[in-house]
Amino acid sequence: MDVDNVVTGKISSEGEVVIPTSIRRLLGLDKETEISFEVKNDEIRIKKLPTAIDWKELVEQIPVEDVEIDEDGHYDQKKSPDFHDWMVNG
Repeated sequence: MDVDNVVTGKISSEGEVVIPTSIRRLLGLDKETEISFEVKNDEIRIKKLPTAIDWKELVEQIPVEDVEIDEDGHYDQKKSPDFHDWMVNG
């Protein structure tokens, strides 16, 4: 399924909307997946919320670096290259 395709559906008498199988498979949604709803103007945006596993994997990618900063606020760029990159590039 092309992500730019538009799929239509209906709202049930109980106010339920079924997310089509093709979209659920594409995004890895199952019956336990938490989602959020955002309303803006006349649109509803549904987003898959990150799981604890998603957060764990993200945090594991963050480099850990000890940064020594002297009393004047200076640090050694060579000893702390990731910190320096973050300070310069955000």
